[in-house]
Amino acid sequence: MPGWHSRKSAKETEQPQAAASGDQHLNLARESLQELLNDQRVPEQVRISLANDYEEVAAMLERLEQGHLHIVAFGRVSVGKSAMLNALLGENRFSTSPLHGETKTTQRGQWHEYADGGVFLIDTPGINEVEGEERELLAREVANRADLVLFIVDGDLTESETSALRAIAEMNRPILLVLNKIDRYSTEERKILFESLKKHSQGLVDPRNIVGAAADPAEQLVITVDQAGNETEMLRKPAPNISTVRGHLWDILQSEGKTLAALNASLFAGQLSDQVGKRILEVKRALGQKVIRTYCVGKGVAVALNPVPVADLVAAAAVDVSMILHLSKLYGLPLSRSEAGDLIKTIGSQMLLLMGTVWAVHLASSALKLGSGGLSAIVTGGAQGAVAYYSTYVVGQAAERYLAQGKSWGESGPKYVVREILDNLDRDSIIRQAKQDIRERLGNAA
Repeated sequence: MPGWHSRKSAKETEQPQAAASGDQHLNLARESLQELLNDQRVPEQVRISLANDYEEVAAMLERLEQGHLHIVAFGRVSVGKSAMLNALLGENRFSTSPLHGETKTTQRGQWHEYADGGVFLIDTPGINEVEGEERELLAREVANRADLVLFIVDGDLTESETSALRAIAEMNRPILLVLNKIDRYSTEERKILFESLKKHSQGLVDPRNIVGAAADPAEQLVITVDQAGNETEMLRKPAPNISTVRGHLWDILQSEGKTLAALNASLFAGQLSDQVGKRILEVKRALGQKVIRTYCVGKGVAVALNPVPVADLVAAAAVDVSMILHLSKLYGLPLSRSEAGDLIKTIGSQMLLLMGTVWAVHLASSALKLGSGGLSAIVTGGAQGAVAYYSTYVVGQAAERYLAQGKSWGESGPKYVVREILDNLDRDSIIRQAKQDIRERLGNAA
């Protein structure tokens, strides 16, 4: 484990190649964040829904520009997070108290001792705070934005600590696991604890990054003897023992500081980009459902009003093609009319295989409609219109799935997609909705 490192010796050991690599990583991270902030393809409502995340990106970009790094103290209530940060700062900046859960919100202070850049130390609420789910979420959120995490414990890992440690490790954040309050343990007890911490954090923390400290040592009883042989007892508080933690931090900051900042920014940018992609897809799907229903109603009414079966089929095909062309533009994957027609044939063939009885009803209704008088035509026309509405609904859902997957049916092919859609649809409910929509449209037209 590294001990104390002065700023001079740390600078002297810094390798130019590592510094150049760090600068390169920073530049790439800046470009990534800039592209994310300036992407004009992101719909305004998506930007609004992710406003806090975009503000965080802007703040992170400013941090990169100014060379700022964030080190977050994370752990259970009363393990000494605030005391550790105070010891590093050399001042009582953070609130410490014997009261359970003194830290209620995140706090931060600038580590002026590290002069090569703006390093900020951040305290968080305890992860096991009573009725403190919001505080735990807040702590995890801060850790997700951290460049380096000081995970502080005061004994062997508990179940809640192991769970939190695993969650942070999954965020790919560098972790320094600190066993605080080592002054409470004997030499043999410390040895046992360190071995246990290494075992229980295996695969989550590099064993070299498990260190000990006494950020706020307990008072010790000191007995002094004067020249006359008189003994005097007094309590004396030792100075904080954090040199190993400080040495590790300096080593990491000097050799990997810029790379850590770039890595954190890139990871966050990637996470936000994924969120943006999901929100955009949600928006497109919501709009797509409106488009599909509009065309379902239009097709249902057209088929219900048209007394000629052949014209019904022509109108149905035209409506479905127009719907798919509309959906393809919505997803930014425009199709030609020929491609839209081929897509309909693919979906239709699978529907015919999977729901032949529906098409039989459609054809029977069409034949009945042709040979009936006015009243029968109205009744059967409404029924046929509802079936047309339903078929277009299925076509629309399948086409939207195809487009949302980048014009792909996936590994299982169109039959699986159509079957899954049919299995998840309540046919009777949609038919009832279709009849209601058609009646309302006809009533408005009248």
